[in-house]
Amino acid sequence: NNYPYHSYDYVKGIPGAAFDPNKPINNSRNNTGLQELPPVQPAFIWYPYGISPDFPDMGTGSRTAMAGPVYYSDMFPKETRYPAYYDGKFFMYEWMRGWIKPVTMLPNGDFDKMEPFMEHTRWAAPEDIELGPDGRMYVLEYGNGWFTKNPDAALSRIDYNSGNRPPKVSSVSINKTSGSLPFAVTASVEAKDPENDKLTYSWDLGNGTKKETTTPSIDYAYTQSGEYMISVEVSDDKKATSKSESKLVYAGNSGPIVDIDLKSNKSFYFPGKPVQYTVMVEDTEDKTAINQQNLRVLADFVEGRDKAAVPPGHLSVVETAAGQNIMMAGDCKTCHKVNEKSIGPSFMQVAVKYDKDPKANAYLIDKIRKGGSGVWGEVAMSAHPDIPTTDLQQVVKWILSLSSSAENKKSLPPAGSVNPTTADKGFLYLTASYTDNGGSGGSKALSSKKTLILRNSKMSVRAVEQIMNFLTLDSAGTRYLVAPKGTGSFLVDSVDLTGIEAIELSFVSSQPLKYGYSFELHLDGLTGRKVGEAALTPALTTKKTGILRIPVGGVTDAGLHNIYLVARVEDPAETGKVLLPALQFMSK
Repeated sequence: NNYPYHSYDYVKGIPGAAFDPNKPINNSRNNTGLQELPPVQPAFIWYPYGISPDFPDMGTGSRTAMAGPVYYSDMFPKETRYPAYYDGKFFMYEWMRGWIKPVTMLPNGDFDKMEPFMEHTRWAAPEDIELGPDGRMYVLEYGNGWFTKNPDAALSRIDYNSGNRPPKVSSVSINKTSGSLPFAVTASVEAKDPENDKLTYSWDLGNGTKKETTTPSIDYAYTQSGEYMISVEVSDDKKATSKSESKLVYAGNSGPIVDIDLKSNKSFYFPGKPVQYTVMVEDTEDKTAINQQNLRVLADFVEGRDKAAVPPGHLSVVETAAGQNIMMAGDCKTCHKVNEKSIGPSFMQVAVKYDKDPKANAYLIDKIRKGGSGVWGEVAMSAHPDIPTTDLQQVVKWILSLSSSAENKKSLPPAGSVNPTTADKGFLYLTASYTDNGGSGGSKALSSKKTLILRNSKMSVRAVEQIMNFLTLDSAGTRYLVAPKGTGSFLVDSVDLTGIEAIELSFVSSQPLKYGYSFELHLDGLTGRKVGEAALTPALTTKKTGILRIPVGGVTDAGLHNIYLVARVEDPAETGKVLLPALQFMSK
């Protein structure tokens, strides 16, 4: 609410006088415009990290206010618009707190009240709301992970349903996605009706068979090889329905199981210390005849956690090996050989011809599906309309991988070590993928992949979560957490403490502390078992920068834990400031 910032002396490191919102002065030496600026306009809604006495409905936590649309029902078709109740209401939403709230305004535009909207729905970082020409609201969600392809990222449409509401289908689960014939599978659905009506379940098993149950699960056995999409339509006793997503299963071959065992810490890599690994593969049909040529082990270092940044070899080795096996199980090998011309061109010739063509994937898939002649001679190529698109994509991927310029990154051995980068940031992606030899009767080959992500043992405070009572400060590209004048905490999630002997906190102090701070490490909760503590004494802050070492002990289970760091000022009269830019997990 126009609370002013203070000017800051970056040379002396001390704050100055507060700015005047009614008469803001821009006296920067870089300013080429007005020095005296117009009065700052009052805020419409304002709120802190904690409870707001002015707007308690805003909740608490990190904050990123987002301005949505104002609704007018007469602009939209009667069949799909929202009720006139929402006319003139402003829809605001919160990116961090995950809610949407309509705001009612007074005739002059001032704030009147806010209210819940779908209050039991937790939105996964909503970043845009638009009204469609149908009068429905469309919500774009970023997802809850940072810098990654979030599985909960979504574009959702919100319909207004008066009276009876259809069942809500949460998820469909399959006990196993592949297996030898006969392939017995159990499918289950999580569904709930808003009015608690009795539900029935109509299952589509993907092979022309449909079955109805009164329980949210079904057992079924496939007797023919193939891919099948399982879905279910859930109905209440008033005939309102909702359909689930589809789940793909494959009958005729059990997919391999791939795992990676690490001899060291499972959360971090430590620059200069090799990461030792062993890849294990199990396959029901192959048993001991594991085809080592179809096993690929790759390691890459990337800055950031977005899997899309990982070099494409991780995906292509799975697809190309599967494509080769699909081709060998079909009739392609009758007319084509890998390196020699037969009735048709060799696969190598095709790869070279289309090596630089950006449209090659789509063209070759269409060519295999429809057949044709004239490109390589007069002999016609048979059409293959029954091959699933996913199989065609893998076959084409394998063919194009044969060209000299295709990326064929050399695999690491099934057991060995990786020497980590010495950089202070980034992630190590260790991926193992295996394609089996297919099942009996020409069943297609299946692939599995396992990826382990190890983060650098040194991390910026940008990576911590659930920050309480620490202030955040960004300066010159670095984020700092400012220790509170009371008690504060933050969380580092999913940490393996195997081989960790200490956590080192980097700190910056504006001036020597008078009383100091204590820091504690707690396991899986703010009041969980204490596994480390240390004091930041005035003597340690005589210099502007330093490191506080917090010994860690008593954790031997090799599991993943949430680590809560709790900071307490020794005396509220403390005048010195402590800024934390980074922390590092130290191995023995």
